[in-house]
Amino acid sequence: MGVRLIVAVTDRDWFDHLRSLQGLNEVNFWAPSATPFRALAPGELFLFKLHSPDNFIVGGGVFAHANILPCSLAWEAFREANGAASLEEMRTRIMRYRRNEVDNRSDFQIGCRILTQPFFLDRENWIDVPPSWSRNIVTFKTYSTDDPDGKYLWDMIQNRILSTASPGFRDEQARYGEPVLVRPRLGQGAFRILVTDTYGRRCAVTAERTLPALDAAHIRPYSQGGAHEVWNGLLFRRDIHSLFDAGYVTVTPDYHFEVSRRIKEEFENGRDYYALNGRSVAVPDRIDARPDPAALSWHNTQRFRS
Repeated sequence: MGVRLIVAVTDRDWFDHLRSLQGLNEVNFWAPSATPFRALAPGELFLFKLHSPDNFIVGGGVFAHANILPCSLAWEAFREANGAASLEEMRTRIMRYRRNEVDNRSDFQIGCRILTQPFFLDRENWIDVPPSWSRNIVTFKTYSTDDPDGKYLWDMIQNRILSTASPGFRDEQARYGEPVLVRPRLGQGAFRILVTDTYGRRCAVTAERTLPALDAAHIRPYSQGGAHEVWNGLLFRRDIHSLFDAGYVTVTPDYHFEVSRRIKEEFENGRDYYALNGRSVAVPDRIDARPDPAALSWHNTQRFRS
């Protein structure tokens, strides 16, 4: 069975801004409307084509996840990886497509297509769109490597990225032989969004559902050998996340919430948190997405102020 690819139309401003950034490991290809996206599976390729008259494919990335978020939270998760220098610039560009007034203060919802291992081709390496591309397409078109045009795109991308510094595409499996999925390497923003959705947008301890009040916590910090993977994450209310990072609360390997006595000793407070002590922590149904017991043990012994 072939691998799917999509070619999606985008702004030159979006592309140029992202291409100017150094060390970019993820991008948010946003859509101005809150439209669900189901065209790709994680590991398939998402390619960028500029608006006419620049009818060329100019870059792409590995599709990791799609969802719908308030604009402010998409900015908070990805910052300039949204293809804009500021939230105000991003809002202005989106509202131009939505035909809203620029001073509209609503925190409107947008579609987010989260890509990892992005690459941006130099002008001499831009790729002609395949014959089946129609100038009437304003969003995207799906291809498969089972078809001639899809195989053409796959082969052209593999040839072009040999000259880029995109580490995700240097895997031998992605460059040679039959087309295969490329494993998405999550960045901080993708980790946050994927954990949020995996936990059903509910705090694992309190079941709080107010999205701006929630945050994805690393069990073992990335700076100390932890991974940007769902099994190294928990979704908490933001105050609980802060206490978890500081070691005043933890989650045991059997998924129970534990509160340190240090909160009362150091802050003469904590009644609301002690009421949560011993509570079972909600975890995802998918076994491979549940918190890793070894990571939880690390937090219990290395971070928790027992």
